[in-house]
Amino acid sequence: MRPSIFRSVQSAVARNSPRRSYSTDSVPERKVAVLGAAGGIGQPLALLMKLNPLVSKLALYDIAGTPGVAADVGHINTRSEVAGYMGEDQLGKALEGSDVVIIPAGVPRKPGMTRDDLFNINAGIVKSLCTAIAKYCPNALVNMISNPVNSTVPIAAEVFKKAGTYNEKRLFGVTTLDVVRAKTFYAGKANVNVAEVNVPVVGGHAGITILPLFSQATPKANFSDEDIKALTKRTQDGGTEVVEAKAGKGSATLSMAYAGAMFADACLKGLNGVPDVVECSFVQSTVTELPFFASKVRLGKNGVEEVLELGPLSDYEKENLESLKSELLASIEKGIKFANQS
Repeated sequence: MRPSIFRSVQSAVARNSPRRSYSTDSVPERKVAVLGAAGGIGQPLALLMKLNPLVSKLALYDIAGTPGVAADVGHINTRSEVAGYMGEDQLGKALEGSDVVIIPAGVPRKPGMTRDDLFNINAGIVKSLCTAIAKYCPNALVNMISNPVNSTVPIAAEVFKKAGTYNEKRLFGVTTLDVVRAKTFYAGKANVNVAEVNVPVVGGHAGITILPLFSQATPKANFSDEDIKALTKRTQDGGTEVVEAKAGKGSATLSMAYAGAMFADACLKGLNGVPDVVECSFVQSTVTELPFFASKVRLGKNGVEEVLELGPLSDYEKENLESLKSELLASIEKGIKFANQS
């Protein structure tokens, strides 16, 4: 797993200081599109992508409000050129030529809502956006943030299959926030530097389907079984923790934007040929019997270069793995069924 994206941010700031001009001699031109850029996740995500020196063009799209976000973010003196697009008639222009498409579009979770409660609204949004992606930038890496990810990724896959553009190496469910939370909670409990912590998180991206592998965490900490269970539960309920703390006024937007920017940064580095870029992501599975499964993934010029094996699991993790499979499969099948409705 990589260090924080903010090393890239610091590099961007340094290169854009008055004493030093920015050189793009060795950095390829890369266009990133954010679909849902005027929303609670989209706006901080747009800011973070503007700060990333690997981005040369940043296309911000939403059904409303995007020109203002683009004007605001566009004044920041970093490498990328920013353009805002609004309404269905401008979606194609936003997507054309994109290397990476990030999709945080949709409605946020409110108190008492599960990710499945979001399905009926967000599923339709994702289906229409992916139909446009298949038409205007079929070779882009698609980073799906819109919940429920366990269902929206299968929806995207089915849309791309119908269009004849599906490439399993280029479709990702962004589960990075689960990793970010697991690292934070583990470091706090172990009293170690969070920057040095690595915790793989596999499975899916909702409730019990989220399976942090604390047995593989580094640096090693001597936790009791009760500690591991508590850390696992908190990681699984991280989204609910934020929703309740915001008292009905929002969901996990800032931490999700950070996680989304981290994963997009990893995708860009992979495309640019940086070696050994490994992140966890919800992808077409080759390591389980499920159609999709969050696993450690090596990223490269083709997107997914390798889906890594799960590795040794503790008895507790093995038990949880078996327990999550039926729920995760049901969510996957729900997405496939929706996508194939006329």
